[in-house]
Amino acid sequence: MTHSALIIDNLQYANWSEKIFQQMVEGGVSAVHVTIAYHEQFRETVLNMEAWNRWFETYPDLIFQGFTADDVHRAQNEGRTAIFFGFQNPSPMEDDIGLIEILHRLGGRFMQLSYNNQSFLATGCYEDEDPGITRFGKQAIAEMNRVGMVVDMSHSAERSTLEAIEISSRPIAITHANPHVWHPALRNKSHAVLSALTKAGGMLGFSLYPHHLKDGTDCTLDSFCQAIADAAASYGAQHLGIGSDLCQDHPDSVVEWMRNGRWSKVLDYGEGSAGNAGFPPQPDWFVDNRDFGNISEGLEKVGFDQAEINGIMGRNWLNFYETSFGASAAATG
Repeated sequence: MTHSALIIDNLQYANWSEKIFQQMVEGGVSAVHVTIAYHEQFRETVLNMEAWNRWFETYPDLIFQGFTADDVHRAQNEGRTAIFFGFQNPSPMEDDIGLIEILHRLGGRFMQLSYNNQSFLATGCYEDEDPGITRFGKQAIAEMNRVGMVVDMSHSAERSTLEAIEISSRPIAITHANPHVWHPALRNKSHAVLSALTKAGGMLGFSLYPHHLKDGTDCTLDSFCQAIADAAASYGAQHLGIGSDLCQDHPDSVVEWMRNGRWSKVLDYGEGSAGNAGFPPQPDWFVDNRDFGNISEGLEKVGFDQAEINGIMGRNWLNFYETSFGASAAATG
């Protein structure tokens, strides 16, 4: 099966299965950035990669590991899905800057500098105070720039995010979040952040996680696509893509690991109340990977031309991959 339209989803954390891999292929999704770690340290992260290796071996007709932008073209041509690894926390590098290069060699292509809480590197969006990027964080950003691992600030606080954009010598990404002006969730991003991000050549992936959508599960396709249109008018369509944050088929108990890890003895969901803690149903127009066509149609209805739609659905992320995943010129020169 070969698909002419390129689709890249730059963030998913599903309960992986043959069914989901098949849906990716049926939906024509050529690449997915998958979360390999939330709170796992290095050895645990390697075990998660080992699990993925078994899936790659078991379902070679559906998925394979992606390392470069060329793998996206290969996946599209072969009707498969390239899987790119990322970390929603810097915990896999522990307190050892040398592990950044090791993780990159193992396939890590994105790393958030914080996940909701304060980390060694930066402040998360649920903290009351944000002192910005730490001394360690500045060196970690430089090392990520050197080896070709993308700085991701999706769960980070305002000052830390603005400083990361300024410090990084390469464009950064907010892989899965929405404009705060559209829906004021704690993790959605301000105009100041989105303006700085895109002016520096960075990318925003629009999230379809219901807690980050206006009206939640009841968010309409038109509302979602109009939010993208408004962002395009402010920041340029070339800086926008999809990072669905699809958490398909997970039980609600998984949210406890995502939000709490091992740092808390009590349920601390940060954003919202305990009643807002589980996985809400997806909007009926985006339930799984077969529904990306609905977004394409919605973008057309709100006024995007075909080139802009192609960019938002995948081409913009591909362009970003092409310049982000390799070692910097300083490292190779």
